Amino acid sequence: MTGRHRDGQPYASVYQRVWDGPARAEAERLDQVWSDWTVLYSLGKRSFYAVASWDGPQLVVVEDATSEGLEERMQEAEMVRLLQAAPTPRGGEERPPAEPREQGPARRRRPGGRAA
Repeated sequence: MTGRHRDGQPYASVYQRVWDGPARAEAERLDQVWSDWTVLYSLGKRSFYAVASWDGPQLVVVEDATSEGLEERMQEAEMVRLLQAAPTPRGGEERPPAEPREQGPARRRRPGGRAA
């Protein structure tokens, strides 16, 4: 951007400062690497934010002051999502499938419904 500050003076270039350029560039890089997330950098808070784009009952937003910390929080959120989606076996413990029982000799029934 050019402008004249005083009459008769040559045009001067005005420096446009890009606030937190490296942090904003890092947010853009993370946004491209993490396809299930939208990554932003807040100039006001000087912090990174990520919003999950997967379907779910609640909006998932994580925040951290560093890009490395944000990636850790994103991984934690994805792990929680996977654990919540996994089916829980009955009784809280894993059981092997039941094996078929051997058939013993058939018991005859009396006309009254009692076994002989």
